Amino acid sequence: MAHLIERPRRNRRTDAIRRMVRETLITPADFVAPLFVIDGTNTNIPIKSMPGCSRLTIDLLVAECKELAALGVPGVAIFPALDDSKKDRRGTESLNPNGLFQRSIAAIKESVPELMIFSDVALDPYSSDGHDGIVDDHGNIVNDETLEVLAQMAVAQARAGADFVAPSDMMDGRIGAIRTALDAEGFTNVGIMSYAVKYASGFYGPFRDALDSAPRFGDKKTYQMDPANSREALREVRLDVAEGADMVMVKPALAYLDVIRRVREAVDVPVTAYQVSGEYAMVKAAAQNDWIDGQRCMLEILTAIKRAGADVIFTYFAKEAARLLNA
Repeated sequence: MAHLIERPRRNRRTDAIRRMVRETLITPADFVAPLFVIDGTNTNIPIKSMPGCSRLTIDLLVAECKELAALGVPGVAIFPALDDSKKDRRGTESLNPNGLFQRSIAAIKESVPELMIFSDVALDPYSSDGHDGIVDDHGNIVNDETLEVLAQMAVAQARAGADFVAPSDMMDGRIGAIRTALDAEGFTNVGIMSYAVKYASGFYGPFRDALDSAPRFGDKKTYQMDPANSREALREVRLDVAEGADMVMVKPALAYLDVIRRVREAVDVPVTAYQVSGEYAMVKAAAQNDWIDGQRCMLEILTAIKRAGADVIFTYFAKEAARLLNA
């Protein structure tokens, strides 16, 4: 009797078969688009290290949000790029009800109410020190004093219309502090999307260019996680879920697919992953040099992130990928 050969290739023989048995599908509904806002009107400032991305004034930001919503992208994450004159050591501008960030949230919610807004909660865009927390006179990032400001910041963003506040600071206990403050002010329906697992990564460079938010001294290794650790990630997500997080994030994504998988298996809340600026810039740079097929690699990486276990992907490719998937 002839030896029976296993033939898995039968299920790859045609495009129709491949589509029918495909295990992981990505759609525009999987994406959140990070956007950068600046003061002024009718101004678009391209970000050199992030081809295709720009700093936008509120009027152009709203137009971009309308386009994203029309493509089926359900959410945006907003980050403010402030002049140095608006920054101080306590990030006071973050609480200004008429500040750039609060005005941008309100404008988007008024014009595109169906679009979910994820608002960043951290001090670095507002801090003259460039750190995510308050810095004392000895150069230490002080945890508990920072929590008070973060809680007030989250309430100010909720009042402006944010659907999810997104603490990215990595201070201990901030989810509980923010949840308590939101509930006390009547914002029980505003969710918390926690940057629970945020690594001290080398992939953040272009983002810091976009916001001019690099630390003015030292680094962020005393509060962001060591890239060598994964068990620590599980501790972080469990603490944040226990304190009231509605979603948890792993950031960056591509170098941490194993962590995404472990987090997905550890918690029952939705897991998000942030395909960060350096990951985006690498694909764009290689594609511009004709070293890779940019669109093909874009979709391959996004599929890998979802396959690893992410329910939601924050990605600067959101609009480009949505157009391609819709086509």
